[in-house]
Amino acid sequence: MKTLIAALAAATAVAAVAGPAAAHPDGYNHGRYVDQRDYRDHRAHRDPGVNARQAQAERRIEHGLRTGALTAREARRLREEARDIARLEARYRRGGFNWNERAELDRRLDRLEWNIARESHDRDYGYGYGYRR
Repeated sequence: MKTLIAALAAATAVAAVAGPAAAHPDGYNHGRYVDQRDYRDHRAHRDPGVNARQAQAERRIEHGLRTGALTAREARRLREEARDIARLEARYRRGGFNWNERAELDRRLDRLEWNIARESHDRDYGYGYGYRR
């Protein structure tokens, strides 16, 4: 019985010391990637790829235009934003991506996706009638 209690106490002590040592240096990561390995590990299980995300964004813009959720002006602006991202991607690909460049593309694609969703649900309909704020 004493051996079991001693083993349990030792395991608890090791866990109490090892836990904080494995944490991020400032105590919390705040959603930022400390190094390339952290970024790569985080993206590995949910990364559809830049090209797939660009294609999905274009499909969402087309769908919004077709259903009237987006006006022609909104679609034009969103496509322009998507072209800017594609140009940036082409520039980055020439030298090969580093993890900072990939993170920048991901941030811009996140923003584009957010803008598509916002414009699609703003009640600014493209087929001539709708609620205007």
